[in-house]
Amino acid sequence: MTFTRRTLLAITAATLTTGAFAQAFPSKPIRLIVPFPPGGGTDIIARETSQKVATATGWTFVIENKPGAGGNLGVDAVAKSAADGYTIVLGQTSNLAINPTLYAKMPYDSQKDLTPIVLVANAPLVMVTSATSPYKTLADAVNAAKAKPGAVNFASPGNGTVAHLTSELFQKAAGVKTQHVPYKGAAQALTDVISGTVELYMSSVPTLLGQIKQGKLRALAVTSARRVDDLPNVPTINESGYKGFDAVTWFGLLAPAGTPKDVIARINAEFNKALQQPELRKKLGDEGADPAGGTPEQFAALIKDEIPRWGKVVKDSGARID
Repeated sequence: MTFTRRTLLAITAATLTTGAFAQAFPSKPIRLIVPFPPGGGTDIIARETSQKVATATGWTFVIENKPGAGGNLGVDAVAKSAADGYTIVLGQTSNLAINPTLYAKMPYDSQKDLTPIVLVANAPLVMVTSATSPYKTLADAVNAAKAKPGAVNFASPGNGTVAHLTSELFQKAAGVKTQHVPYKGAAQALTDVISGTVELYMSSVPTLLGQIKQGKLRALAVTSARRVDDLPNVPTINESGYKGFDAVTWFGLLAPAGTPKDVIARINAEFNKALQQPELRKKLGDEGADPAGGTPEQFAALIKDEIPRWGKVVKDSGARID
């Protein structure tokens, strides 16, 4: 046997083995890591979508919440896992596009250490104030901020979060400056904005929808280009006079770099099917999220584009975590 023939046979065998592996996948439960605590928007989206796939395919998903360091701990755990498709993560804007600039040192590279599978959903943010606030509209809040620069408080769930940076984007668009009040998560921030301790607050629609519907918060505007179905009477920032304003947080599945393409394609196909189902679309919509879908390449392109976009906002805001 010549060297050329041996090489050809080896390549053929490897190809057949990879194909057989993909066809047999999965032969055991898939660990889906959520890099945030239970009950939040990322957790809900992970559970709803994986359950729909499990029902349709018979696959088993084990959800593991691994919060910490703005989502970095959970994503890093997946980046360092075996590249076999049995450990995946639901990453999002913060830990894939913002943290690379926000953190002085990152344990992983969003583009080199992970393989995108599919974009699962997008969720706009909403600017709110207390139901008892004198601000009835977005214009009221802007006028107050212009009258007393730096006097109006604008809270966020944390320094360098999507909500914080989106509020910075808005302030730049509106030509105003407020006093940023960062919290360690949404719980205390919600309590303080409802009570009127802080005047303005921004977070994802899934996080604030319940309090808005209960009449505890007044929604002033949403950050997406179009209105949110569950908040049809709330205008967008774009239509409120700030043309082109569009900022959302997005959620997508990723696997460790080097995961076989056939396995990635298999997972991608099943989640795309699930995201087209009316029941799942309604459930995600009820949480204020827009179902997405698409190819791994499209998701990879989104991450590539979003890193410099949010990186500039991080630098302009002065936010930094050492």
